Amino acid sequence: MRGAWSAVLLLAGLLQALALAWPFQTVALAGWGLHAGEPTPLLQWLALCVLVLAIVRAPSRRRAAWRTGLFALAWLCGSFWWLFVSMNTYGGMAVPLAAGAVFLLAAFLSLYYAAAGALFWRWRAAAPLVQAGVFAALWTLAEVARGTLLTGFPWGAIGYAHVDSLAVLAPWVGVYGMGALAAALAGGTVAALVQRSAPAVPWERVVVVPSGRGLSHGHMASPLLPLLALWLPLLLWPHLGSWLAQRAPTLTVSTGTLPVQLLQGNVAQDQKFEPKVGIPFALQWYKEQTALALDRLDAAGKPGLVVLPETAIPLLPQEIDPLWWEAFKGRIERSQSAVMIGIPVGNWREGYTNSVLGWTPSLQPYRYDKYHLVPFGEFVPPFFQWFVDMMQIPLGAYRPGPLGQAPFAWAGQHLGPNICYEDLFGEELAAAFRGPWQAPTVLVNVSNIGWFGNTVAIDQHRHIARLRALELQRPMVRATNTGSTVGIDHMGRVLAELPRLTRGVLGVTVEGRSGLTPFARWAAHWGLWPVVLAALALLALCWRRT
Repeated sequence: MRGAWSAVLLLAGLLQALALAWPFQTVALAGWGLHAGEPTPLLQWLALCVLVLAIVRAPSRRRAAWRTGLFALAWLCGSFWWLFVSMNTYGGMAVPLAAGAVFLLAAFLSLYYAAAGALFWRWRAAAPLVQAGVFAALWTLAEVARGTLLTGFPWGAIGYAHVDSLAVLAPWVGVYGMGALAAALAGGTVAALVQRSAPAVPWERVVVVPSGRGLSHGHMASPLLPLLALWLPLLLWPHLGSWLAQRAPTLTVSTGTLPVQLLQGNVAQDQKFEPKVGIPFALQWYKEQTALALDRLDAAGKPGLVVLPETAIPLLPQEIDPLWWEAFKGRIERSQSAVMIGIPVGNWREGYTNSVLGWTPSLQPYRYDKYHLVPFGEFVPPFFQWFVDMMQIPLGAYRPGPLGQAPFAWAGQHLGPNICYEDLFGEELAAAFRGPWQAPTVLVNVSNIGWFGNTVAIDQHRHIARLRALELQRPMVRATNTGSTVGIDHMGRVLAELPRLTRGVLGVTVEGRSGLTPFARWAAHWGLWPVVLAALALLALCWRRT
């Protein structure tokens, strides 16, 4: 039986990973289907139900921890397996070592969930409402721990599978709150089904003892029924959730429109840093396309914005020919639009930063320095230099910028940049909203997902950006090297997108927004502490009731 549970949990964990962004061709049946690149919330919920059932059926606390850890290992490996591509294909690391590194990272992060499963086992015979609350609280604490401790890597949090189905909740509770609701309904559903045939016990007689034996709560599921009645249609038709969100009261107001031109160079990652191939091409192509993009905006007669990807030019500014800069800035000066470009900045004395530089037609400069750096990519954690030495990747020793940097003011908008996977940390983006008078009205992401090839990472990152747009009710524009170069409105809807792994320019008009969502208010001042305290309070309440 142990082997059977292990196989089932590995499959369920993999299905939860696939639910974040279905990587295969579209499969539709009777108006419902699995659509390529799209999240599938039904799969996520079913997978988590399997996990809850495995925990409540576990013969011991240790076995519950093992089953939860096994599920989390499959889920996390399936969520970010594409890290292997960067280490093996572009880093030259041997296949066993690259695969082992991904496995060990997933195994380490799965320990948070194993601990949550072990604790939840104590409540395996509690009433459905209690099980729902406890499982939601423990799962959320594990998610937050994974996303914050040791620099944090929350990629693949289950709330992203519900970017459509629970869109209406995003500006209130954020991705962790959405994941907590999904976990609660999984825990409560399994408890209700398991205990359905048991005799009824009045609430005042419900007691959970440490052993958890001999308890039944057959008629405690009724409060969950209305929630399940609302939940199932959203799982089957997730775009119903987006439809509801678009008809909910708007929490922000328009600050006008801004035409944007987004450049996607599609420079091959193995050539990007080559001085005779990738660098000369990038210098030429991005200069020409920036000029053409400015021409298009000038012809439209309205000030706009041109955005180039992360490290579009993989050189320090002082290493670039002054004549190139003269032509590049000269064209901006002769235009009526602004330009933002991703480029490394600094020197050996002051240190280096992964930055975004911006200029208005008056050549008024702007600079944003990346705050949340990538371990092993932009800095080397202590005692891990030996690991980096095994990869043949031009890694930078960057220093972080401050949290909550001022936006780039242009054309009546406040443009808030973020670089690469910084848009994974909604609470950090919200730090820029502490002063409502200078809060971003448009979010601008520059990325280079070329490190991970033509993989599901591109689709996953699109949905991450969509959820940030929903949480803060701000449009998000993304300029990337290989995809997803996309314009997203303040309701998380994709306005336009370039095909991945193509070279081109995307023109899109976005509507800036002002005002604060509830998520922006509490996350700006307290980060994720409200989520943690709410989970601990729910856990304490369930402990008292049992």
